[in-house]
Amino acid sequence: MRLEIGEILIKDVQFGEATAVKNGTLYVNQAELAVIAGQDDRIKSVEVFLARPGESVRILPVKDVIEPRVKVEGSGNIFPGFIADVETVGSGRTHVLKGAAVVTTGKIVGFQEGIIDMSGPGADYTPFSKTQNVVVKVEPVDGINQHDHEYVVRMAGFRAAVYLGEAGREAKPDNVTTYETKPILEQAAQYPGLPKVAYVYMLQTQGLLHNTFYYGVNVAEIVPTFMYPTEIMDSAIVSGNCVSACDKNPTYIHANNPVIMDLYAEHGKTINFMGCIITNENVTLADKERSSNMTAKLTGFLGVDAVIISEEGFGNPDADLVMNCNKIEAQGIKTVLITDEYAGQDGGSQSLADSTPLGNAVVTAGNANEVVELPAMDTVIGYPEVAHVIAGGWEGSLRADGSIEAEIQVIIGATNELGYGYLTAKAV
Repeated sequence: MRLEIGEILIKDVQFGEATAVKNGTLYVNQAELAVIAGQDDRIKSVEVFLARPGESVRILPVKDVIEPRVKVEGSGNIFPGFIADVETVGSGRTHVLKGAAVVTTGKIVGFQEGIIDMSGPGADYTPFSKTQNVVVKVEPVDGINQHDHEYVVRMAGFRAAVYLGEAGREAKPDNVTTYETKPILEQAAQYPGLPKVAYVYMLQTQGLLHNTFYYGVNVAEIVPTFMYPTEIMDSAIVSGNCVSACDKNPTYIHANNPVIMDLYAEHGKTINFMGCIITNENVTLADKERSSNMTAKLTGFLGVDAVIISEEGFGNPDADLVMNCNKIEAQGIKTVLITDEYAGQDGGSQSLADSTPLGNAVVTAGNANEVVELPAMDTVIGYPEVAHVIAGGWEGSLRADGSIEAEIQVIIGATNELGYGYLTAKAV
C-alpha cells in the first residue's frame, strides 16, 4: 500500500464564523462543532473550548486526543467502522491538520483518565501541551452506564475530528510524505541484503473500559493479525480505553506511531520494514498463550530477522510482553522491547510484573511513579476534583489553592510506551 500524508501546519486556533484553515490558523465555528459532536440522544450537552500552548490552562479529566484528518484520495475514510464504513484504508492521500488536536473531557468515565497542562512543569511531560487544542466537553444524560458513557464521549470526539478535518480537504499541504509497503513477497525481495524487521504492536484489550478497536472491532475479539503500517497511519486503529494516562495510546498517537515512523525512516537504508502484527493484551492465561503463540507463528511465517515489540499499559500486560518475547526469541528472531516502569516513587521497586533473560534489549519510557507538583492554573476545563481519584493521584492530591501533587502517571503521554513523549535517559 502507498499512502501520501499531506501536512497542513496549524500554528494557532481561533473561534470564527466559519470553520476553515487560513494562513496556518484553524478557525472553528464553536456552535456548529458543538451540534455535530453532540449528535447522540445519550448526550445532554456539549461545550467547546480552546487551549493553546503556553496558556495557564488545565484539562482534566482527559478521555482521548484525536488528530483532525480527511481522506482526499483513495479508498475508505477516516475512522472506518465508526464514522465511515469498513472499507480498507491505508492508500491514496490523507490531509492532516498537523499541530491541531481534539481533546475530549467531561465527567469521569473511568479512574484511569488524565491531565493536560498547557504550561508549567506538567506541560513538559505531555506532547499535547504543544498542540493547538479544541476541547470538547461532553456530558451524557443522567443514569448512563460507564460503557455507554465511554462510547458517547469517544464518538463525539471522532465526529469533532472529522468535522475539523474537512477544513483541510482543499488546503494545500505544507509537506507531503509518501509511505509504502509492498505485498509480502515483493517487499522481501526489494531489499534482499537488508535484515527483515517487523513490528509487533500490542494493543490494550483488558476489558473494564480497557479497549482498542481495529476497523471498529474490539481487538479483544480478534486473533493476532498482520496489517500494512499505512493502515494504522490512516486511522484504522482507535483508542477506546481509560487506562493510566501516562502510557495509554490516544487515537492521535496511534495515527502518529513513532515506532512506525522510525522504521519507515530506516526502510531501504538499514532495514527492510516488512509490516505490522497487531496483537491483544489478555486477562486469562489461556488467551495470553493463544495470542503469544499466534504472534510468534506470524513472525516466523514472515521470515523476519528481528522485531520490535511495544506494550500498552502495565502490570498484567507485562506477562503478554514477556511471553511474546520468549516465543519469538525461541525461533532465533531478535527482539527489542519498549515498555515503561512502575518502580515506586523512589525508583527502587521491581519495574515490571514479569521478566525474562531473553529480554536483553529493552527501551524504557520512564518511571510512572515519579512524583511531580503541578501549580494551579488560571483556567480548568473539566472537573479538577477528580485529581483525588484518577490513577496516580490520591486523596489530597488536589490542594486548596488548585495545585496538584501526584505521580506523573496522571499526565497524558508522560511515559508513552511508543516513545511519543519527552522523557529521556542520561548517564549518571
